[in-house]
Amino acid sequence: MRAVIQRVKNASVTISEEIVGQIDQGFMILLGIHEEDTQEDVDYLVKKISKLRVFEDENGKLNLSIDAVHGSILSISQFTLYADTKKGNRPSFIKAARPQTAIPLYDAFNQGLSQQGIPVVTGEFGADMQISLVNDGPVTIIYDTREEHK
Repeated sequence: MRAVIQRVKNASVTISEEIVGQIDQGFMILLGIHEEDTQEDVDYLVKKISKLRVFEDENGKLNLSIDAVHGSILSISQFTLYADTKKGNRPSFIKAARPQTAIPLYDAFNQGLSQQGIPVVTGEFGADMQISLVNDGPVTIIYDTREEHK
Protein backbone atom coordinates (compact mmCIF):
# COMPACT_ATOMS: atom_id res chain seq x y z
CA MET A 1 0.00 0.00 0.00
CA ARG A 2 1.05 3.52 -0.67
CA ALA A 3 -0.34 6.34 1.41
CA VAL A 4 0.27 10.01 0.78
CA ILE A 5 -0.67 11.89 3.95
CA GLN A 6 -1.08 15.65 3.85
CA ARG A 7 -1.62 17.65 7.01
CA VAL A 8 -4.51 19.98 6.25
CA LYS A 9 -6.40 22.88 7.79
CA ASN A 10 -9.46 21.60 5.89
CA ALA A 11 -10.30 19.35 2.95
CA SER A 12 -13.32 18.20 1.00
CA VAL A 13 -14.27 15.78 -1.75
CA THR A 14 -16.88 16.57 -4.38
CA ILE A 15 -18.63 14.15 -6.74
CA SER A 16 -20.98 15.43 -9.47
CA GLU A 17 -20.82 18.94 -8.00
CA GLU A 18 -21.95 17.71 -4.56
CA ILE A 19 -19.68 17.75 -1.51
CA VAL A 20 -19.79 14.19 -0.17
CA GLY A 21 -17.18 14.55 2.56
CA GLN A 22 -15.33 17.32 4.35
CA ILE A 23 -13.07 17.77 7.35
CA ASP A 24 -11.40 20.54 9.28
CA GLN A 25 -7.92 20.02 10.77
CA GLY A 26 -6.43 16.61 10.13
CA PHE A 27 -5.10 14.43 7.32
CA MET A 28 -6.09 14.10 3.70
CA ILE A 29 -4.93 10.64 2.70
CA LEU A 30 -4.54 9.29 -0.83
CA LEU A 31 -4.38 5.48 -0.61
CA GLY A 32 -3.10 3.22 -3.38
CA ILE A 33 -3.57 -0.53 -3.00
CA HIS A 34 -1.15 -2.98 -4.65
CA GLU A 35 -2.38 -6.25 -6.13
CA GLU A 36 -0.47 -8.21 -3.46
CA ASP A 37 -1.54 -6.17 -0.43
CA THR A 38 -3.22 -7.88 2.52
CA GLN A 39 -4.75 -7.10 5.90
CA GLU A 40 -1.19 -7.01 7.26
CA ASP A 41 -0.54 -3.91 5.13
CA VAL A 42 -3.76 -2.33 6.40
CA ASP A 43 -2.84 -2.98 10.03
CA TYR A 44 0.66 -1.56 9.55
CA LEU A 45 -0.62 1.67 7.97
CA VAL A 46 -3.40 2.16 10.52
CA LYS A 47 -0.87 1.87 13.33
CA LYS A 48 1.65 4.22 11.69
CA ILE A 49 -0.88 6.87 10.65
CA SER A 50 -2.85 6.90 13.90
CA LYS A 51 0.36 7.49 15.86
CA LEU A 52 2.05 9.86 13.37
CA ARG A 53 3.20 12.97 15.25
CA VAL A 54 3.21 15.87 12.78
CA PHE A 55 1.06 18.45 14.55
CA GLU A 56 2.75 21.23 16.48
CA ASP A 57 2.84 21.26 20.27
CA GLU A 58 2.96 24.40 22.43
CA ASN A 59 6.66 24.80 21.59
CA GLY A 60 6.14 24.64 17.83
CA LYS A 61 7.62 21.13 17.56
CA LEU A 62 5.98 18.45 15.40
CA ASN A 63 5.13 16.31 18.40
CA LEU A 64 1.35 15.72 18.46
CA SER A 65 -0.73 12.98 16.83
CA ILE A 66 -4.02 13.47 15.03
CA ASP A 67 -5.85 12.20 18.13
CA ALA A 68 -4.13 14.78 20.34
CA VAL A 69 -5.42 17.64 18.16
CA HIS A 70 -8.89 16.07 17.73
CA GLY A 71 -8.34 15.91 13.97
CA SER A 72 -10.22 14.04 11.26
CA ILE A 73 -9.24 12.14 8.12
CA LEU A 74 -10.43 12.48 4.55
CA SER A 75 -9.53 9.16 2.92
CA ILE A 76 -9.45 8.85 -0.88
CA SER A 77 -8.72 5.66 -2.80
CA GLN A 78 -6.27 6.39 -5.64
CA PHE A 79 -5.12 3.51 -7.83
CA THR A 80 -2.86 5.87 -9.83
CA LEU A 81 -0.35 5.79 -6.95
CA TYR A 82 0.74 2.47 -8.51
CA ALA A 83 1.40 3.95 -11.95
CA ASP A 84 4.35 2.37 -13.75
CA THR A 85 5.96 5.11 -15.82
CA LYS A 86 9.12 3.29 -16.93
CA LYS A 87 8.06 2.71 -20.54
CA GLY A 88 6.59 5.26 -22.90
CA ASN A 89 4.41 8.18 -21.95
CA ARG A 90 1.22 6.38 -20.93
CA PRO A 91 1.39 4.94 -17.42
CA SER A 92 0.48 1.34 -16.74
CA PHE A 93 -1.62 0.51 -13.70
CA ILE A 94 -1.14 -3.26 -13.86
CA LYS A 95 0.17 -3.48 -10.26
CA ALA A 96 -2.82 -1.66 -8.77
CA ALA A 97 -5.29 -4.00 -7.09
CA ARG A 98 -8.54 -4.71 -8.92
CA PRO A 99 -11.75 -3.55 -7.22
CA GLN A 100 -12.61 -6.99 -5.80
CA THR A 101 -9.35 -6.89 -3.82
CA ALA A 102 -8.99 -3.13 -3.31
CA ILE A 103 -12.47 -2.27 -2.01
CA PRO A 104 -12.40 -4.61 1.03
CA LEU A 105 -8.87 -3.44 1.93
CA TYR A 106 -9.80 0.23 1.51
CA ASP A 107 -12.86 -0.30 3.72
CA ALA A 108 -10.75 -2.14 6.32
CA PHE A 109 -8.22 0.72 6.30
CA ASN A 110 -10.93 3.31 6.97
CA GLN A 111 -12.59 1.14 9.60
CA GLY A 112 -9.24 0.55 11.32
CA LEU A 113 -8.63 4.30 11.60
CA SER A 114 -12.18 4.82 12.89
CA GLN A 115 -11.61 2.13 15.53
CA GLN A 116 -8.67 4.24 16.77
CA GLY A 117 -11.20 6.97 17.56
CA ILE A 118 -10.36 9.12 14.54
CA PRO A 119 -13.33 10.47 12.54
CA VAL A 120 -12.96 9.31 8.91
CA VAL A 121 -14.85 10.55 5.87
CA THR A 122 -14.35 9.18 2.37
CA GLY A 123 -15.00 9.76 -1.25
CA GLU A 124 -16.51 7.03 -3.42
CA PHE A 125 -14.33 4.20 -4.67
CA GLY A 126 -13.84 4.48 -8.44
CA ALA A 127 -15.73 7.77 -8.80
CA ASP A 128 -14.49 10.87 -10.58
CA MET A 129 -13.75 13.06 -7.58
CA GLN A 130 -12.56 16.61 -7.09
CA ILE A 131 -10.47 17.16 -3.97
CA SER A 132 -10.01 20.56 -2.34
CA LEU A 133 -7.65 21.15 0.53
CA VAL A 134 -5.66 23.73 2.39
CA ASN A 135 -2.31 22.09 3.01
CA ASP A 136 -0.96 23.01 6.44
CA GLY A 137 2.77 23.60 6.58
CA PRO A 138 3.01 22.02 4.06
CA VAL A 139 3.55 18.67 5.74
CA THR A 140 3.39 15.62 3.46
CA ILE A 141 4.41 12.10 4.51
CA ILE A 142 4.55 9.04 2.24
CA TYR A 143 4.32 5.45 3.44
CA ASP A 144 4.90 2.44 1.21
CA THR A 145 4.30 -0.89 2.92
CA ARG A 146 6.07 -2.78 0.12
CA GLU A 147 9.30 -1.02 1.15
CA GLU A 148 8.85 -0.52 4.89
CA HIS A 149 7.86 -3.67 6.72
CA LYS A 150 8.34 -6.65 4.45
